[in-house]
Amino acid sequence: MSEVFGISKVRNIGIIAHIDAGKTTVTERLLYYTGRTYKIGDVDDGTTVMDWMDQERERGITISSAATTCYWLDHQINIIDTPGHVDFTAEVERSLRVLDGGVVVFDAVAGVQPQSETVWRQANKYHVPRVCFVNKMDRVGANFHRTIEMIRKILGAKALPIHLPLGEEKSFEGMIDLLEDKAWVFSEGADTPPVELQIPQAYAQRAREQRDILVEKLAEEDDQLMHVYLEGHTASAADIKAALRRATLAGKVVAVLCGTALKNKGIQQLLDAIVDYLPSPLDVLAVEGTDPETGEVDTRPGSEDAPFAALAFKVVSDPFVGRLVYLRVYSGRAEGGTRLLNSARDEKERLGRLLRMHANHREEVDYATAGDIVAAVGLKNTLTGDTLCDPAAPIILEAITFPEPVVSVAVEPRSKADQDRIGEAMQKLTEEDPTFQTHYDEETGQTIISGMGELHLEVVLERMRREFRVETKTGKPQVAYKETITETARAEGRFVKQFGGRGQYGHVVIEVEPAERGTGFAFVDKIKQGAIPKEYIPAAKAGIEEALHRGVLANYPLVDVKVTLLDGSYHDVDSSDMAFKMAGSLAIKEAVRRAKPTLLEPIMKLEVFVPEQFLGDILGDIDGRRARIEDIKSTEDYREIRAFVPLGETFGYATVIRSLSQGKATHSMEFDHYQEVPSSLLEQIAIRAKGRVI
Repeated sequence: MSEVFGISKVRNIGIIAHIDAGKTTVTERLLYYTGRTYKIGDVDDGTTVMDWMDQERERGITISSAATTCYWLDHQINIIDTPGHVDFTAEVERSLRVLDGGVVVFDAVAGVQPQSETVWRQANKYHVPRVCFVNKMDRVGANFHRTIEMIRKILGAKALPIHLPLGEEKSFEGMIDLLEDKAWVFSEGADTPPVELQIPQAYAQRAREQRDILVEKLAEEDDQLMHVYLEGHTASAADIKAALRRATLAGKVVAVLCGTALKNKGIQQLLDAIVDYLPSPLDVLAVEGTDPETGEVDTRPGSEDAPFAALAFKVVSDPFVGRLVYLRVYSGRAEGGTRLLNSARDEKERLGRLLRMHANHREEVDYATAGDIVAAVGLKNTLTGDTLCDPAAPIILEAITFPEPVVSVAVEPRSKADQDRIGEAMQKLTEEDPTFQTHYDEETGQTIISGMGELHLEVVLERMRREFRVETKTGKPQVAYKETITETARAEGRFVKQFGGRGQYGHVVIEVEPAERGTGFAFVDKIKQGAIPKEYIPAAKAGIEEALHRGVLANYPLVDVKVTLLDGSYHDVDSSDMAFKMAGSLAIKEAVRRAKPTLLEPIMKLEVFVPEQFLGDILGDIDGRRARIEDIKSTEDYREIRAFVPLGETFGYATVIRSLSQGKATHSMEFDHYQEVPSSLLEQIAIRAKGRVI
């Protein structure tokens, strides 16, 4: 599909930001001004194209990333509008993994907000070049220059403004283009084109100074512009644009624009910047992967002539066409009906129909080629993070990593009919969302669902009711604690059974020791002189791993444990895989009991933006939640509190903070790390966990 204009004129971009910064409003205007839509949708009215789910329209937030395609100046722009709420950060993660560039939207009043930092780090992780759009310049308290300083200080980015605002707050009417030395003035009407003017005299001196600073700072990052600068020549707009593109693609600078999407100001200039400064698939390094046969690093250039390689980054259950798998094609070309290899699972798959998505609307296309983002029908076994490739040239691309869920809820179907449907519903939802997990608790006979936060699970349960017609009873949200050990210990596991004839015999001796936080499980085989035959060691390891799923304190998963297999014995006739698996399980349980186990609790990074008059009440409440306050910053009449607080102390916090601040404070939370539960609470949490019921 990218052949229409050529791959060099394709832009795969994401719109990313903190919640309520205006991402979806910006996207709606991008679609309107490119002619993709003919009516501007409104978030408050629930009429946006990109927020198409009923829950998104009811809540006024983006929950699921939505893809679309539009065209501007003979360029094809593939856009993914991502959520801003931290509970749906996985949607941002998988989108940035497959995108080439990003537009980061900032609220001109709030500046850099907590989730702004999160998405910025995610973009850094995947080396995504980006431009910044300072939105809501017409709001009371808007400050373009303060926002740029926050981008520089908090995000550590070399932010270079290429616009200066003409007025701020209610007087905002347009912007000065520092590169072209001209001004743009907008009217309120969406269909009235902006008027090009000479820079007003009151702004002329400031604009010259800012342009000189822009050229100087850009020359520090670009040798070609530095050459022009040192020779004393005046850099032309074309020189600066070319240098800014090179520096942006290298991740050295970010261009900053301004506007107000709701009033239709600055959108055409943003579209120009997307085309001018963000990369095409050809500007991105050849994607790296691993040869599944040799394990060596392999690459795929962004060319149609290279072997086909695509990454599945999203799975959706569409009520009309069935299971849809979103693909980012990195190389090659494939048509509907092509047989491909799912190299991550070593299974053959057949592409069905290929669709170009416009939110929840579909356009069928004949083929997909390097640079395209499409949805495929007919892929039965492909999941998020899998690679589809040419069977003759297998490659496994780097998969997408997702954070672990931190909140759990027990659910039960309300009726027999719901019991029959709940399994299928959960299977489809876990396929769609890797941060949504389920397991069955044998002790309580309940199904436990886990996610990234209360809102995340609330949305999942609502989807089960609406889309899958499953009614459930739910318990209170529970913290997803983990267990670990604090000392080194040894134990043996001996499994001996006699069943008349042939018996079962397995015997292992292991040592457990605490591992570095976040490393999970490590296994070391130190068996010498054949004390245990090699064929039984994988079974012993499997038994150990399986037992780690349920700890000894409160049945939470055991993490950050290093297990060393030291010794054991076997029987020539009675030993078997099953016997050694059971022996491994018995050994690890006993070793953990001796190693002083403890609980780990998730710690959230809490950020509160509160008017000064309510600061004392908010701080008092935070202090009562076992929080550790890191910093309090002043921003005019507001204070920004940054603290770390245990997740178990935060349930219902949104209601409390609204009450304490008369609805004027805002906050956000995201998971940061696990730490040990205080000994005074350990027994209380363990007892409550073992007795949890709906």
